[in-house]
Amino acid sequence: MGAEVSSFEGFEQERHTKLSLSLCGSFRCLSSASAMFSQSSAQLVRPNLGFMVSPSQKASIASSSLPRFLRMESQSQSQPRQSISCASSPSSNLSQANSSSLIESARIGEVKRVTKETNVSVKINLDGTGVADSSTGIPFLDHMLDQLASHGLFDVHVRATGDVHIDDHHTNEDIALAIGTALLKALGERKGINRFGDFTAPLDEALIHVSLDLSGRPYLGFNVKIPTQRVGNYETQLVEHFFQSLVNTSGMTLHIRQLAGENSHHIIEATFKAFARALRQATENDPRRGGTIPSSKGVLSRS
Repeated sequence: MGAEVSSFEGFEQERHTKLSLSLCGSFRCLSSASAMFSQSSAQLVRPNLGFMVSPSQKASIASSSLPRFLRMESQSQSQPRQSISCASSPSSNLSQANSSSLIESARIGEVKRVTKETNVSVKINLDGTGVADSSTGIPFLDHMLDQLASHGLFDVHVRATGDVHIDDHHTNEDIALAIGTALLKALGERKGINRFGDFTAPLDEALIHVSLDLSGRPYLGFNVKIPTQRVGNYETQLVEHFFQSLVNTSGMTLHIRQLAGENSHHIIEATFKAFARALRQATENDPRRGGTIPSSKGVLSRS
């Protein structure tokens, strides 16, 4: 009986010893694996690049490991805020440049003509909005100059005094001469314009066709029959003389043809309206020209 107890105790002691050794071995394996994992993690976070890392590089590496929204916040705090001035913005500068360009390229002709018979001042803006401001001492002519401004979209300013106590002839003529000269000045070298204009204007029973060429060569073809000698106090024969005088100083080839009409007022007013629209066409910019003179000769001179 004593031998059996002793044998059993020996067996238990041996089993405990093997269990202890097995546990120690497992612990050592776990410790080794943990150490290897720690080393690998350290290498992933701080790889051995073979050179010294500067403090700024360390800060960059540390920052890159942060979440994106934290990096953005950090960068926004580290960078100075920039203020934008409206006065120096590119769009503002561009607007100012465009305004300057428009002012420099404005086509305006201004003329003052003084004789013993009349005193006339004329200012025309070819790129206007249709402003009419005329006081000639001849009410019907003022009405016709309003048509020139309104339908040509020109700004037309005319002031005139003359010997209208005799008749309207001198004042009518000198106003037309001054308007032609103002057109000549406003057109300059006539670069980039359409040059030609053609328009037919109806006014009730009247129908007038106008075709013109800003050629630099003055010519008037006037085929209009006005049935009465006067419209109000205005002599109707002065209509042709007005356009002849304007053609002479502007260097324009102008054809006016009556297609229909019985009322003198309608015929004359339709003539001025058609002329205004044709002149507007001729003076407007042709974008395909690219600013060149519309002539195979390369020049459109007043000759």
